[in-house]
Amino acid sequence: MAAGEREGRDYLRRHRIPELLHRLAALLLYHRPERPREFLIQALERVKAGKRAEGEYPYLMDRANLAAMFQLLDVVGQGHITPAQYREALKTLGLSTEDLQFGDDENITLEVFQEEV
Repeated sequence: MAAGEREGRDYLRRHRIPELLHRLAALLLYHRPERPREFLIQALERVKAGKRAEGEYPYLMDRANLAAMFQLLDVVGQGHITPAQYREALKTLGLSTEDLQFGDDENITLEVFQEEV
């Protein structure tokens, strides 16, 4: 891989551009607005406002959706899931698992799942 290409990939990864584009595409496909460009502009403005703590970050799933997903993972109703289950859920949602801070012996509760996802 050429140095310029590596630097470009590092830049994109450092600024989390692939994740942002993935989320924007997911929002677009979920809502299917009549005016997609305007929708994307509004979504980016919400991201910007959310980062400044002036508004709500545009999420595809709400807490109820996340609770339902958690219940599907916690099939025996223990009130927690394993980090491995958590990683697989993140991958299914198209989210990064690189920065996870959970050890393999920790349990993930519904509250933690909703907050982190």
